[in-house]
Amino acid sequence: MGRANLDEFGATLLALGQERPDLRVVTSDSRGSGKLVPYGKTLPSQIVEVGIAEQNLVGIAAGLAAAGKAVFAVSPACFLTARALEQIKNDICYSDHPVKLIGISAGVSYGALGSTHHSLHDFAVLRAIHNLAVIAPADNWETCAALHAALDYPHPVYLRFGKRPMPNLHAPNSHFVIGQAITVAEPDSDAAVDVTWIATGETVAPAYQAADRLAQAGLTSRVISMHTVKPLDIAALLQAARRTRVLLTVEEHSVHGGLGGACAEFLLQNGVYLPFQIVAIPDEYTMTGSQQEIFDHYGITAQGLAERAQRLLYAATPTTV
Repeated sequence: MGRANLDEFGATLLALGQERPDLRVVTSDSRGSGKLVPYGKTLPSQIVEVGIAEQNLVGIAAGLAAAGKAVFAVSPACFLTARALEQIKNDICYSDHPVKLIGISAGVSYGALGSTHHSLHDFAVLRAIHNLAVIAPADNWETCAALHAALDYPHPVYLRFGKRPMPNLHAPNSHFVIGQAITVAEPDSDAAVDVTWIATGETVAPAYQAADRLAQAGLTSRVISMHTVKPLDIAALLQAARRTRVLLTVEEHSVHGGLGGACAEFLLQNGVYLPFQIVAIPDEYTMTGSQQEIFDHYGITAQGLAERAQRLLYAATPTTV
């Protein structure tokens, strides 16, 4: 088991800051929750604290980027992508400033603090803004690789990170490119499978575990980490859809407008039809509890996902009378 992606973020950003004197971190009273205390102590001249003022955070980040700095703007995802949306759209993306927007404690990471602190809208909102890439790393390796890739990416990027320890799912020879999905499990690279999982962020792990459960029932699976929600890897999506009996997307986001919606839009508009299901948070304010309790409640677990896949397979299997 690895550490939380948020911890990996803090450690990686410190290393990047030490390598890059031009790097600046702007934060809105989030040094502790953003794992930035070591960064602030080590590189005090490379961090700007704006207080609880997300709109100001984004404006300052845009200005620093315009002045030639490499900028990471760090704030809780629920506030960054709602309160500062106009500034993200106009100050950063309209001018195509390559600011890296970091949404910490994303999805339902804040757990019992409730729906006011959950960010189940961020994929949907930010997918609609031009020039902006949207990334949700699955594990520590993807977190580190995504941060390095984002720093070199010449456009704005939004990355979201959660707070719970994540298993490491990637082979040592894995390669990360923004906009290119990574297959983390499959029986054979050329084989058709019973179930394909396309997941993003912290839901890749339960999808991976669900594939193991299905294997015990004699069913084959392919698990794809679609770490970049935008731009979507349509080549990987199309290839996966053509080599599976059923396809399920999994995300820590509203059922509306996220990864599942992006996949459905592409498949339907390109005449690709197959049994398909979006596994996400339904259109409601979530129950109150820890992140794991919320995942349990909505079936975003190995058992819950395996059962969904089996039901979808059963419904898709022709019957004779």
